[in-house]
Amino acid sequence: MYEQFFGLDEAPFTLTPDTRYFVPARGHAEAREMLRVALHNREGFIKVVGEVGTGKTLLCRCLLNELGDGWVTAYIHNPGFSPAGLYRTVLEELGVVCRGVLASHSLLKRLDTVLLDLAARGARVVVLIDEAQAMPDETLEALRLLTNLETETSKLLQVVLLGQPELDRRLGQDHLRQLGQRITFAERLRALSCAETAVYVEHRLRVAGRREPSPFSAAAIRALHHASRGIPRLINILAHKALLVAYGKGLARIEARFVMRVVRDTEAAASLPVYWPLLSGWG
Repeated sequence: MYEQFFGLDEAPFTLTPDTRYFVPARGHAEAREMLRVALHNREGFIKVVGEVGTGKTLLCRCLLNELGDGWVTAYIHNPGFSPAGLYRTVLEELGVVCRGVLASHSLLKRLDTVLLDLAARGARVVVLIDEAQAMPDETLEALRLLTNLETETSKLLQVVLLGQPELDRRLGQDHLRQLGQRITFAERLRALSCAETAVYVEHRLRVAGRREPSPFSAAAIRALHHASRGIPRLINILAHKALLVAYGKGLARIEARFVMRVVRDTEAAASLPVYWPLLSGWG
């Protein structure tokens, strides 16, 4: 579509969690470092919370790519399981096929055996659960039992929970307090600042192959930041649409009015005030 027109090798603002496009903004860099430290220290439960579209899945993918030899990972991206379903899925992610119908306690016992075998071989196991706020209460409680799988000196596995703010509210409930108390490291992903939005847009354009300066004017970046509230997913959607508008007009510069136009047909975007042209200079 517009790639050749803007000197790009590929579309820069797709919504797929491509780790090449990871931008270590302050909040994301802090979360990444926290995960590294917590895993190195063999902490049992680790939590990262962020609003929809703040980059939790991309952060998770980056972590998976960074874990080197000696690590065995289980990545669960749709955790709406029963307790038995959770244990079975973890086992399958670890390469163990469970045939037939097995009760939760049988699956947990088998998981314990598998983890002991991996520990004897020097492997470290981490289970990463994305969209953790979607887990039923009984499954969250079953998850707590995984912390009981340990040797005399260390945990047999570590668990990273990634979820929306609802996860914090749920873990604050009285009947789930035992799980909440076992989370020793936690981080909240923040939205990008306006300056970080500019860096974010520039980085994605560079990765996508652009060699010239960013086609987005300073006012367009301010409009992007305001309308997206600094949420990376919304920045991607609005920036992609703005490029389409400019391309359709045959213009190589993305102006604030193009962002204003695409905001109107993007439901999740925040409306720009009617006096925005005066603030932005329309540049």
